[in-house]
Amino acid sequence: MLVGLTGGIGSGKTTVAKMLAAFDNVVVYFADDEAKKLMNTSKQIKERLIEEFSEEVYNSEGLLNRPFLAGIVFSDKEKLKTLNSIVHPVVHQHLQDFLKTHKDKDYILYENAILFENGSNKLCDKIITVTAPEELRIDRVMKRDNVSYEEVKNRIKNQWTDEKKTIQSHYLVHNLNITVVNEQIKNIHNKLTES
Repeated sequence: MLVGLTGGIGSGKTTVAKMLAAFDNVVVYFADDEAKKLMNTSKQIKERLIEEFSEEVYNSEGLLNRPFLAGIVFSDKEKLKTLNSIVHPVVHQHLQDFLKTHKDKDYILYENAILFENGSNKLCDKIITVTAPEELRIDRVMKRDNVSYEEVKNRIKNQWTDEKKTIQSHYLVHNLNITVVNEQIKNIHNKLTES
């Protein structure tokens, strides 16, 4: 069973994913981490990114120049679409390979910030959405990524609202209080492993 895990930037998806991964026989595919790795290792992605965004998209060591790319795509929706159209098919194939090697698990957690935005929700049997108040999310991301308020707001603008995600989700985790989150996660895990 493939369980999608999503939520807006700074909502605490990764924390929730790690808590669920602590249960026996559960494995997590972190889409964002895998995408970052593939952007540095996939010849196909590298060639297309250079073609689309110039040589500057990679530094002298051949690693992705993330600030340069972020500066382009988070202020231009069309450029973001282009980036996604280059990266997502390769990540999708990588996920398929990952699923084949983990068939024996109770469920595979697929952590993806833009699960709905890129249509990956269609791959999932169940979906968990993590929510948190927007100002708290902005504060978390500013501290975590050392970016400005405006930069975080721009990223949020490119994601679906919590309300829109919630309607299409099977489970919700409200990430405000870690004790409450723990309880929510235990309940969700029990439901997912009941069948």
